[in-house]
Amino acid sequence: MSDQRSRTGIWLAGARGSVATTVIAGTAAIRAGLTGPTGCVTEQPGFPDAGLPALSDLVFGGHDVACTPLPKRAEQLVAAGVLPHGLPALVHDDLAAADAEIRPAPLPDADMSRLDAVEATRADIDAFRERHGLARVVVVNVSSTEPVLTPRPAHTSAGALRAALAAGEDVLQPSSQYALAAITAGCAHVDFTPSTGMRIPALRELAEEAGLPYAGNDGKTGETLLKATLGPVFAARGLRVRSWSGTNLLGGGDGETLADPAAMASKAASKQRVLDETLGHPVEGEVHIDYVPSLGDWKTAWDHVTFEGFLGVRMNLQFTWAGCDSALAAPLVLDLARLTARAQERGISGPLGELAFFFKDPVGTDEHAVMTQYETLRTFAAGLGDRR
Repeated sequence: MSDQRSRTGIWLAGARGSVATTVIAGTAAIRAGLTGPTGCVTEQPGFPDAGLPALSDLVFGGHDVACTPLPKRAEQLVAAGVLPHGLPALVHDDLAAADAEIRPAPLPDADMSRLDAVEATRADIDAFRERHGLARVVVVNVSSTEPVLTPRPAHTSAGALRAALAAGEDVLQPSSQYALAAITAGCAHVDFTPSTGMRIPALRELAEEAGLPYAGNDGKTGETLLKATLGPVFAARGLRVRSWSGTNLLGGGDGETLADPAAMASKAASKQRVLDETLGHPVEGEVHIDYVPSLGDWKTAWDHVTFEGFLGVRMNLQFTWAGCDSALAAPLVLDLARLTARAQERGISGPLGELAFFFKDPVGTDEHAVMTQYETLRTFAAGLGDRR
């Protein structure tokens, strides 16, 4: 039996979504010995011992605008082919316990300013930590993608942001509301979405003043993982990529959100940035994202790559990637929450560029070559596990 104060909380923004439900159900299944930690990078054989919180020591809570209880959401994911048949019944108590820790998302309205919403978010996180006697809490954003933020003067510094919020100005999107609440609650923060989150200069300043680590953005789970792997191969082989076009088909809540051109713009930008950085030059082509409701939580990506070899000979590569978004994302969320919790425990603060392996658009680094990122992650993990 582990000491209660060694337990770590994971506070999920979007706690009743497909990814969060899969995270919670999957963790419960691993604890019960019903499955192994397949897909968890930090649980693979040979990965350095980083001294991470045990999966058995994780406690879940969060916010959501949705009201469907987690046991019901898990049943819906079974019907969609995301979770195994029978699993919701086997881990019902864990799902119900986590659902009891989910609170309505505080959103500004006629009676609540954005600053009030931040304070309400922080209060819920603080109460969760105290209720369970947690050593620390990591706030993880797995909510819907937001439109690209329009910069404002209030975003430039901590002082300007404080003044704007105190004056009642609504200068933050929900993702940045959670980032600010994490800071004020003394929590590490992970943004698994392409939303703005902690990338406002004022919030980065506040996080570093508070000595808190943060990581993001936009989990690298499918097509972009292949881009980050194949791009360096073309560059190392001296084959010049001329174009790289992709079409993504997806359903579910994420697909519905990305049907909005404003939200899709932030996702497409993070996908394209990987190519530009790994190839060292811009290429023709765009990423297209189409919402296909019948696909549910599944996604398919088709990519067409043209490249030039010796004597200018034109060639091409085509590939198709089909996967389950939640099953790909959930183990990475667990990796990230545990790594950032351990980083905070070791007194590390600021952007965790060492976790770039997990992200399309990583903060704290410009490195996008996936194997270089992986070796950096291994070195970082080994350092976390060193005894002082």
